[in-house]
Amino acid sequence: MMSSDLVEIVRNAGSDGRSLETLNDKLIVEDLSAGFGKKTVLEKISATFKEHAVTALIGPSGCGKSTFIRCLNRMHEVVPGAWAQGRIVLDNENILSDEIDPVSVRRKIGMVFQRPNPFPTMSVLDNVAAGLRLNGTKDRKLIESIVNENLRQAFLLEEIGDRMHESGASLSGGQQQRLCIARALAVQPEIILMDEPCSALDPVATAKIEELIIKLKDKYTVIIVTHNMQQAARVSDYTGFLYLGRLIEFGTTEQIFSNPHNELTERYISGKFG
Repeated sequence: MMSSDLVEIVRNAGSDGRSLETLNDKLIVEDLSAGFGKKTVLEKISATFKEHAVTALIGPSGCGKSTFIRCLNRMHEVVPGAWAQGRIVLDNENILSDEIDPVSVRRKIGMVFQRPNPFPTMSVLDNVAAGLRLNGTKDRKLIESIVNENLRQAFLLEEIGDRMHESGASLSGGQQQRLCIARALAVQPEIILMDEPCSALDPVATAKIEELIIKLKDKYTVIIVTHNMQQAARVSDYTGFLYLGRLIEFGTTEQIFSNPHNELTERYISGKFG
């Protein structure tokens, strides 16, 4: 079984007193396979992601976690030679269908990347407002109001409220990552994807991002890729374990870490490989 410190983290994290069984299905993945050219990276993955919950995806490097999360908002297909097949159902529509505009999918399913990527030539305000303006919002007061609200949601407004017209690249690494989260939130997505959002951050910045992730599930469905099993235990309600392109086990975080059903899952979370 997993180490005693992970057991304690799971017990202390809990699920905010909510009954996970009552949460609605938000995103349903059915028999998803994906790859590049002749190489298959993901093989027939099926999973259901709950609304207003955080789901962590864990597994060793190269197991397909990033490819999987990029399939969920159709960013995988922008790579030459990339392909995906199966079904990803959001709002009763298969978003992998050729009839669905990928841009509309990315408005509903936002992405935060491993390394902070603010637009360096834009101010803090313009970074957050970029998606709004791209979608046709022109009212300056409305834009400023939305920017302030989303910086507040990202626990950033009080820290940098007097630096709104400075370059987004002038912020610290942790602040830049929260700026990118605010930018993703500004277009009012339904789902937030995060691919190793803390891997380049120090422990203090990581703690702030983790606090933000837990808060975000009040309004959004959050799916996070992480190599850090302690982080998965702290922030998530559900956990999926991927290995060699397959989803080995998926369940509540408490069950996965306390009583994994698959021997391979137990070996991974106990540190025997990976």
